[in-house]
Amino acid sequence: MNMDTTPEAVPAERVDLWLWAVRRFKTRALAAAACRRGQIKVAGRPVKPSRLVRPGDRIEIEQPFLTVVLEMKAPLKQRVAAKLVPDFCQDLTPPEAIALADQMRSAVRSAPRRDPGMGRPTKKERRELDQLGNGGESPSA
Repeated sequence: MNMDTTPEAVPAERVDLWLWAVRRFKTRALAAAACRRGQIKVAGRPVKPSRLVRPGDRIEIEQPFLTVVLEMKAPLKQRVAAKLVPDFCQDLTPPEAIALADQMRSAVRSAPRRDPGMGRPTKKERRELDQLGNGGESPSA
């Protein structure tokens, strides 16, 4: 039997370390936390931070409005420069999904929000709101 095809001979790396090394997370602790929250999946299943991934594995990262799909090309033990990241992983996320996620994020950002510091209405403002709700009549006490 050829020893090069055994699982031990194929280079592997921890999923949290690899995601940090290819610059998908700012720290390894954040990558590990995402694994524990179930946001990282390998072969469609949530994984623990210590899960070993090998070249050819597809890793899914669930983000707000988007699931990023990466294919591991090679294992890494150290963080690499941003220019070198394409040598170690391939982004398989459909461009349509990225465009839709961008639209959703911009819609959320442009949604009307209450001005900060407004807080609770004053007694006078509450009375005015009550009058509006009662059709202009003053509330009976």
